[in-house]
Amino acid sequence: MPVLNDATIALSGLPKFLISRLFMMKQIISVDLGGTRIRAARFDRELNLLARQEIPTQAEQGFPAVLERIKNLIDTVMPLDRSEVTGIGICVPGQLNPVTGIIYSAGNLPECENIPIVSLLQASFHVSVYVGNDANMAALAEAAQGAARGYQNIIYLTISTGIGSGIITDGKLLLGQDGIGAEIGFMLMFTGNQPHTIQDRAAGPGIAREARGRIERGTTSQMSEWVQGDLTRIDSHMIGEAAKHGDVLARDVIQWAGCIIGLGVTNLVHLFNPQIIVIGGGVSNFGEFLFTPIRETIQQYSIPAYWENLKIAPAQLGDNAGLVGAAALVLEGRV
Repeated sequence: MPVLNDATIALSGLPKFLISRLFMMKQIISVDLGGTRIRAARFDRELNLLARQEIPTQAEQGFPAVLERIKNLIDTVMPLDRSEVTGIGICVPGQLNPVTGIIYSAGNLPECENIPIVSLLQASFHVSVYVGNDANMAALAEAAQGAARGYQNIIYLTISTGIGSGIITDGKLLLGQDGIGAEIGFMLMFTGNQPHTIQDRAAGPGIAREARGRIERGTTSQMSEWVQGDLTRIDSHMIGEAAKHGDVLARDVIQWAGCIIGLGVTNLVHLFNPQIIVIGGGVSNFGEFLFTPIRETIQQYSIPAYWENLKIAPAQLGDNAGLVGAAALVLEGRV
């Protein structure tokens, strides 16, 4: 491992909010708890990956069984000298309080309500444990090693079956009173006289619902042939494929979703004045079909000073975002 000094840290590109902790770090364990897979990894203090393992979550067995699987998986990535581990970070979907260490609810994990995950893991491993939700961890990850590396004011969006988000301002993760702040997907908008959330309209299921509705109202699309008339089979992935094949309806629906996301982001741009907006999640794979209307909407409806130097970029870390983010949370060591 290279010797750390001010020069090597500057060259590493790590955000400032991580640097103050580097000299105290040894090794870090991180866990990404998902609905289908549990991943665990070990990192050094510069967030270099040293070991990684994953297993099925088997959430149907209930949370006590899942907790045992988490502990066993952590054991597989532990170094021989456990005193080298300075902390454990865990990334969890859903709502939680990072200060109290309690998971309120965790997405598709049954029985995972009001779980004191931090105290449970501390009792087993006798090191500091930190917990954060998956979107916040992805924001930290992209700041540490991804598309937002080197930036201090960041908005991260993950657009998939829902819309999650994380906001970093002046190098600090925005959490709010109970650690559940910055839920951009639940911002309200009006279409006509009906309120709706950005997530309801522009996440994957909402995009698919819009496409199906347009076909039912008579708009033609090659997707009708692909599903042999069973419109319930149309999902966001199929819409993305149809757009690549030149399907006008698919492209129009993606542009419509991009405009909705862009309007929401325009509000955030004026509130937080970010340097960069990073967009991940399955829907981001639409690429420029989605990114172009987002950029155009921001430029149309925001004050020029807010977008002239604003960068909008796809996320870079994919499946490793939760692991890297949970390790960065330990490195930050703030909650």
